[in-house]
Amino acid sequence: MASPDSTGDREKVVSKLPGWLRQDLKVRTAQLGVEIQTAVEQGINDWCDLASAPTAVDTSGADPFSTWLPPGQWELFRTTAADRRVSLIQGLAQAVQLWLQKNPAPAVKRPEHPRRVIVCNQKGGVGKTAVAAGTGEAMAEDPNTLYPVRVSKHFAALLEGQDHGSAADPIGIGELPGLGLRVLLVDFDPQCHLTQQLGHKPLPMDGDSLTKHMAGEPVGELRDLIVPIEEDRFGDRLHLLPSCNDAFLLDVKLAGVRAREAALERALAPIEPLFDVILVDCPPSLGLSMDAAVYYGRRRDNEPSGSSGALTVVQAEDSSADAYTLLTTQIEDLRHDLAIEIDYLGIVVNHYDARRGFIATSSLQAWMDIKDPRVVGVIGDLKEQKEAVRVKRPLLAYAPKSDQAVAMRALAREIS
Repeated sequence: MASPDSTGDREKVVSKLPGWLRQDLKVRTAQLGVEIQTAVEQGINDWCDLASAPTAVDTSGADPFSTWLPPGQWELFRTTAADRRVSLIQGLAQAVQLWLQKNPAPAVKRPEHPRRVIVCNQKGGVGKTAVAAGTGEAMAEDPNTLYPVRVSKHFAALLEGQDHGSAADPIGIGELPGLGLRVLLVDFDPQCHLTQQLGHKPLPMDGDSLTKHMAGEPVGELRDLIVPIEEDRFGDRLHLLPSCNDAFLLDVKLAGVRAREAALERALAPIEPLFDVILVDCPPSLGLSMDAAVYYGRRRDNEPSGSSGALTVVQAEDSSADAYTLLTTQIEDLRHDLAIEIDYLGIVVNHYDARRGFIATSSLQAWMDIKDPRVVGVIGDLKEQKEAVRVKRPLLAYAPKSDQAVAMRALAREIS
């Protein structure tokens, strides 16, 4: 059935598609950045141009499906289907399947060199660990599955093949494929929060550790310490380098190490080729270990700006602003002293709750007023993150549709 569109350039078409085929269509159009209505239009054109109908598609359990097509195309399709003695539902399914075959899923875009993101702030308790974990989880989700992401309502409408949304209310929830990147989360904090929150135990003090590799005292290969985060949605793409309490001694050990600023880079260099993104959950410190982390996140030769760098996590309150000033001072000193380029990837305002009144809202506005680096994410102070920590599961596996998970996916795309 077809009815005129109010704009006069397309008509609404109502038919049926089996659920699995409709889902494949949604995923593929999202992967390719194509409107659903455009994909269906192209599929019908190609199907009508065939000499005969292709192999039948299983349409059992087909559900209502609607989209918008150019005027007259549906009537041509109906005539062609009648000539081929196939039902409109079967013909539409064949047309969609044909489009899917002609437009395969794109390969995951992998960076030429592994991106290095240091998640930092010298103030404790701002949620660096939660942001590091959530961002890494979002980067590693399945590229052939759709997940809710905070996007513009215009884009969300296009993903659904609907009208063009409202510019007056620009933020909505759309569904996008996972990024499918190979991610390593590095727990660089001696408190081991990231390690424990993801369900693993800290490395034993009498064994091998990242600290020992940085201090030039390795016991074995660093790659042997890496453990997978075993959740189906991440496949084999999300891994963790656990921490060890010996990291409390790292600043003392680094004091006697040659070129100590490069100690973290030397330690991680052998495993970099295994990953697309390495996120380092930094300690709340301004010591030598933080110098090593900042140096690791510097822009390397031939690396595009904004690929690697510092992601700063703050809260909407005054003490975070004081800590931010101390951190940026340290980064700028290193930039000047070592003649290196360090990119600021952005500011994440975490644990935000507007119900806290003027202090929260005015602080958020103050962060928003900083244009370089800009705010790239605002994460609400909600219960799902605390629950995920309690049960020792990744947030995006425990509560994949929660507001925090949706915001983490948006953040991952902002800095990708």
